[in-house]
Amino acid sequence: MEKRRVVITGLGTFNPLGNNVEEYFKALDEGVSGAGPITRFDASEFSTRFACEVKGFDPLNYIDRKEARKMDRYCQFAVAAADQAVADANIDLEKLDKSRAGVIIGSGVGGIETMTENMIDFVNSGSHPRFTPFLIPKMIADIAAGFVSIKYGFMGPNFATVSACASSSHAIHCSYDLILLDEADMIITGGAEAAITIPGVGGFNSAKALSTRNDDPKTASRPFDLDRDGFVLGEGAGILVLEEYEHAKARGAKIYAELKGCGISADAHHITAPHPEGLGAKAAMTTALKRAGVKPEEIDYINVHGTSTHLGDIAELKAIKEVFGEAAYKLNISSTKSMTGHLLGAAGAVEAMACIHAINSGIIPPTINHFTDDPEIDPKLNLTFNTPQKREVRVALSNTFGFGGHNSTMILAKAED
Repeated sequence: MEKRRVVITGLGTFNPLGNNVEEYFKALDEGVSGAGPITRFDASEFSTRFACEVKGFDPLNYIDRKEARKMDRYCQFAVAAADQAVADANIDLEKLDKSRAGVIIGSGVGGIETMTENMIDFVNSGSHPRFTPFLIPKMIADIAAGFVSIKYGFMGPNFATVSACASSSHAIHCSYDLILLDEADMIITGGAEAAITIPGVGGFNSAKALSTRNDDPKTASRPFDLDRDGFVLGEGAGILVLEEYEHAKARGAKIYAELKGCGISADAHHITAPHPEGLGAKAAMTTALKRAGVKPEEIDYINVHGTSTHLGDIAELKAIKEVFGEAAYKLNISSTKSMTGHLLGAAGAVEAMACIHAINSGIIPPTINHFTDDPEIDPKLNLTFNTPQKREVRVALSNTFGFGGHNSTMILAKAED
């Protein structure tokens, strides 16, 4: 049987750099930081008082008021971004075989804001406990996929992936495999997160995972810099329309890129720390290259996980050097988390879009906020510090790793006939 191909035909996003794809790509090219003081709650007593929030998001611009009340913020992001992606893909919903269209959307923590609000209300309610009847459906991580499926009547594969910061990458991977297996022709996929909340910031602070550079939030996310002190929490959604190539061609769809292959692995090492030698990352990249039929020297750009933590940044670069050998010195590497912050379960999808933009624009987004070289990092690697670089990008690789040792790699390329 001839192998099916999977392409990307629609994009939608809300993230700290913009409320649509055009704003996001423009900010990437300009090296903009999305960080600023937290406005979602009073963070004055926290060790970290800043984050990368989505700005100016009004769900009522995209969702009926009655429906929006049934959704946590993370779900609102997902539904609104899916609306953008479906419109961008120019799908004729009347002609589409909806039994062959699915929705797979990941989230690391789901409706944590809703849970927080209800717990506060419970504690303050005295002898008459109060809970919203929408608590459970607003809280669960799979409900975003459910809402999108219901909105468009898509009756194909429908579920969520939950693997911490690798959630949306795993959602894309599952979508890719299901299309290859001929179980669907089109899947709306990606991820959404809205964890800038009291327990989100408090929990990561307690784990010493967040930067505490409160005097200068915009330079706080410093991947690969000697003085990096943790990641900056972000929020938002990235949604992609994945489609079988012939199906996309038959309806005259524009094609942003081809998803050539994916790889997944486990560190089997520690609940929060990466394997110090990057063994899980190495396995995920090796598998993705093999499945894609791509040689290491064919990769032009790697969008790294690059969270701005000491252990993580070092381990990932070790893995890249192991996998790519001398080719590692000929490609561009960058961490767009230096601009967006860390979107947790939405990170992989939003960063896949950064790869797609590099493929189509020939502009490598920079790793901003580099001030001091780390002697542990090979200076011969091109980490695209501070300034975007122009180069032809035929094939790009995106890494996403999550607490629990979950690793995911995807390879995207220019779509060819």
